[in-house]
Amino acid sequence: MSGEADITKTKFKREAGRVTELTAKPLLNFFFPEIKFDQPLSGQFAAKRSFLNKIKLEDDYGVDVGIVLDADVLGMKVKEVDIGKIEHVLSSLTELNVIANEVVRTIVDRATAYGRITMIDSLGQYIRMEILGLSLASLGIFAIFFIRFVSLTIGVLISSIGVIIAMYYIVKIIRISFNVFSRTDGSMRNLKTFLKMHSPIIVSGLILLAMISTLLGSVHFDGGKISIQPDSRNLIIFNNPASNQTFDVRGPYTIAANETSSSIINVPTEALATLELNYGDSIYIGDVKYTINQTVPGEENIMRLPVGARNVLGLNVGDVVTDGDLRNRFNNFYAQKALPVTGNTSNLNITEGVILKSENSNTSGRIVNIYMNNVQVSSTIGILTNGTYEIYLNGVAYKTISYNPNSVTNTYYVQAGSNTFKIEIGPPVVTDMQFASSSIGKFLNFVY
Repeated sequence: MSGEADITKTKFKREAGRVTELTAKPLLNFFFPEIKFDQPLSGQFAAKRSFLNKIKLEDDYGVDVGIVLDADVLGMKVKEVDIGKIEHVLSSLTELNVIANEVVRTIVDRATAYGRITMIDSLGQYIRMEILGLSLASLGIFAIFFIRFVSLTIGVLISSIGVIIAMYYIVKIIRISFNVFSRTDGSMRNLKTFLKMHSPIIVSGLILLAMISTLLGSVHFDGGKISIQPDSRNLIIFNNPASNQTFDVRGPYTIAANETSSSIINVPTEALATLELNYGDSIYIGDVKYTINQTVPGEENIMRLPVGARNVLGLNVGDVVTDGDLRNRFNNFYAQKALPVTGNTSNLNITEGVILKSENSNTSGRIVNIYMNNVQVSSTIGILTNGTYEIYLNGVAYKTISYNPNSVTNTYYVQAGSNTFKIEIGPPVVTDMQFASSSIGKFLNFVY
């Protein structure tokens, strides 16, 4: 009456429940495994009239289990209530035989009416064989492209056998599923059961379709040759999360020609994050300066490079570079990178010169904090080596500083008119960026 259930049934302590334990529960576990009541055959119920009007009430000992099964199939909220202990005279084996027969008949009749016998028997076998076929087809395709010790012939054979099995049993499943579902009343509960039985096939089919679509997207036409070259994306897990980022999926990137400019590289956003650069930054490849621009819409994983840059990098149009290999391709190239500037410094721009290092060369660097008139305006991270570094003002060399990792001097000042810039070398940090020394480029350039 409080809305906690559509129907309540009882459970209670008693000396024996032989029909329940030896007959009802094993059959229910086989045909209706979702039913987990302690006493499915207890005879005391309270139910809504709307529910009782929908079901068939048996006129024998099958009445209680029939109510439980109908409530389950109709999706009713059923609550089992403990009413304590009931004592009664134990039935004889002859009487129990009558009770057991009527309970078995009711469970089997309901299982037949709701399609459970067919699904567990013929349809269940077909479903298992269909999943086997789809799994073999997926395994064969995976073996062809990703398992080197499995020969091409074996991979094709496994996949072909899987396709034949899957095609044969899908026809049988469609036929029998139509017959089963058409015999039920079509209620939402039966539809849920139907979908639950077929969900393994749906998932296996989706896996196979995902593999096929990935392979079709990797088809390349080269003269009279068709090649399929699947390339996986890279899952990146950050062990030192920055900006609350813990993982990302990036790449791969397909190399294309930049036919509109010989000094611009179009880089996808994901690749830009891996290179730790920004749009508008510059990178020197083979002593030629290239500006990094965005990719055009629809080319999210296309990296467009002028021919000069491609030649230095050893890349051809159509090549695919994984995200994990990107830093290796750009290893030891010099880049000019804009730093984020904070505070009331709208007229101030700061760029730094860095050497890109491969991700496998992570080493100890330093945090460098930059102040303007004693207010921190920016911060960056990079590797500092023993040597000299050039500081520029408005693109003109202004001051050379000497860095010695064993020196106590960690603060450097630059006086520019009425402004005082302070460069403070902070604590160690692991990084794959190296600051450009005087012999390579501009360490810092203040433009204001």
